[in-house]
Amino acid sequence: MDNRVNHQGEHKREGFASSFGLIAAAVGSAVGLGNIWRFPYITGVYGGGAFLIVYLLCVAVIGIPVMIAEFIIGREGQKDAIGSYKTLAPESKWHISGVLGVGAAFLILSFYGVVAGWTLEYIFAAVTNKFVGLNAGEVGDYFVGFISAPIRPIIWQIIFMGITLSIVAAGVQKGIEKVSKILIPLLLIIIIILDIRAVTLPNGTAGLDFLFKPDFSKLTREGILAALGHAFFSLSLGMGIMITYGSYIPKEEKLGPTSLKISIADTIIALLAGIAIFPAVFAFNIEPGSGAGLVFITLPNVFAQMPGGYLFAIMFFGLLALAALTSTMSLLEAVVAYVIERFNMERRKATIATAIAITLVGILASLSNGSLSGFTIKGYNFFDFLDNLTADFFLPISALISSVFVGWVLDKKIVENQLTNNGSIQANYLKVLTFLFRIVSPIAIIIVFLSGVIQRWIG
Repeated sequence: MDNRVNHQGEHKREGFASSFGLIAAAVGSAVGLGNIWRFPYITGVYGGGAFLIVYLLCVAVIGIPVMIAEFIIGREGQKDAIGSYKTLAPESKWHISGVLGVGAAFLILSFYGVVAGWTLEYIFAAVTNKFVGLNAGEVGDYFVGFISAPIRPIIWQIIFMGITLSIVAAGVQKGIEKVSKILIPLLLIIIIILDIRAVTLPNGTAGLDFLFKPDFSKLTREGILAALGHAFFSLSLGMGIMITYGSYIPKEEKLGPTSLKISIADTIIALLAGIAIFPAVFAFNIEPGSGAGLVFITLPNVFAQMPGGYLFAIMFFGLLALAALTSTMSLLEAVVAYVIERFNMERRKATIATAIAITLVGILASLSNGSLSGFTIKGYNFFDFLDNLTADFFLPISALISSVFVGWVLDKKIVENQLTNNGSIQANYLKVLTFLFRIVSPIAIIIVFLSGVIQRWIG
C-alpha cells in the first residue's frame, strides 16, 4: 500500500504484506546492539543456564503479554501509538502511554544513532586493518579517542541516519518490510558463520560454559532484576513501535502465535550472538567485559590475535551494523507514523523532518562524550541522561499503561475479537493472558521501574 491521501484528506493506512515480513520487521526491531553485547554477558555473569530459565519466564509473563497488548491497541486503533489510544479511549488521558512511547522512540534513536554510527567506523577500521599490532590498552585508547572526537562520530551518525531515513521514507512494504526480509536472514547467516568459527577455537568450550552452564549460586536478586529488565527492554516494548506495527498487521494474522514467534526469535539470536563472542574471548584468556567495552575494545583485540581474524572482524562489525539498522528503522517509523497522521504530512517529508530533528539531538549526545562532557544533568552526561531517562521512566510507564489499559479498560469483546480474529480461530490462552495483563505484568513492570529509579536516581 502507499501513503496517498484519500478524498477525506486522510492518509491511506499502510500495512505488512506477509507474515514473514511482519515477523522479520518486529524481530528486527527487537534485535539490537543490546542483544549482541549485553544479553550474553549478563547471562554468563548471573548463572548461565540458571539465568536463562528465569529470563524465559520473564519473557512469558512480561514480554509476550505486553507485546500482545500493544499489538491489540494498534490493530484495533488503526493509527500511530498516540492516535490509537485516542481512537479507543477518546476524551481520556490514556494516550499518555503513546506520548511516552513516541517520545522514547525519538530520544532513544537520538543516542542510538550515535552508537550505530560507531559500528560504521569499526567496519572501516576492520577493513583497513587498524587494530593489527595494537595491544588491549591501545585498542581502548582508539575507542576513547574516536568517541570523544568532535567530527568523525557525527559524520558516521549522519550517514547511518541517512540510510535509515531512505528505508523508512520508502514506506512500510517497500521500505521496512522489504529490507527486513533481507537483513534478518543475512544477520542470521553471519551469526552462524561466526558461531562455527568461535566454537572451533582452542578452549572455546570455556566460553560456552560461561554462557550456558547452570550456576544457581550466581542467580542473585540483581540477576533476577536483570532478567526482568532485559526481557522487557529487549522486545522494543513501551516505545510505540509495536503499537505502530500493530496498526499495520492484517486482520487475518494471529496475534498470540506471532508474538510468541517474535520473542523466541529474539532470544535465539541473542544466544547465537553469545556463542559467537564468548568462546573467542575465553580462547584468548581475555576477561569478558560488559557493554560497549566488550564490543569495541575487547573483541578488536581478540580478532587481531585470531587466525582469519581480519575477515571475522569485518563480519562481526557488519553484524553489529545490521542489528543497529533493524532497530533504527523501527524507532524512526514509530515517530514518523505519528507525524504523518498528526500533521497530515506526506511520508517522505515527514521522514526527512523527523530524521533531521532526531539527528540534531543526537549530535549533542555525541558531543557529550567529548567537548560537551562537562555539561551534566543529575550527574550524567547528555548521552547517558537520555539513555537512563528513557529506560527508567518512559518505557516502563508506557508499557505499564498498555498492559493495564488492555486488561482493565478496553472492552473485553474487543480483546477477544483481536485474539480470535473475530471468532475465526481459537484462543484458549485468553483467561491466562487476561490475568497476566491485569495482575502479573503490571506488578513485574512496577518492580523494574522502581529498581531502575532507586538504582540510578535515588540510591
